[in-house]
Amino acid sequence: MTAGLPSSVLFVCSTNSVRSPIAEALLRHFHGHRLYVKSAGVRTREIDGFAIAVMREKGLDIAAHKPVLFSEMDDENFDVVVTLTPEAHHQALELTRTLAVEVEYWPTFDPTAVDEARDAQLEAYRAVRDQLEHRILERFPLSGGPAV
Repeated sequence: MTAGLPSSVLFVCSTNSVRSPIAEALLRHFHGHRLYVKSAGVRTREIDGFAIAVMREKGLDIAAHKPVLFSEMDDENFDVVVTLTPEAHHQALELTRTLAVEVEYWPTFDPTAVDEARDAQLEAYRAVRDQLEHRILERFPLSGGPAV
């Protein structure tokens, strides 16, 4: 670990198409190669277009993200698993019960549930992105600036 950071972090949500890829990209942006970061889902769905759009606003490109199933990641070990949905948290507790891993639950709104005009949908995605950014910086603080 570097300056109190874990060496590896996994973000898990329901479909690995919005929240967990956003969190993965943000943590990687802030800490670069100082730690290993991945994301997964209980189920998978293709990366969400609105998620791509709001991350591009931050200068981060997640368009090439390929969704991964959490249950298929049994060959990888993580120091911290951050779950973003109740379903993901339940599965993480079940799948890691015999492992030495810290599981944290960060309840995160599902912006795909917003069934309004495009602007309102984008605002919901931005709010999730910004909430995750805040939580990431709080939990995994910078010790200098974004890693290169």
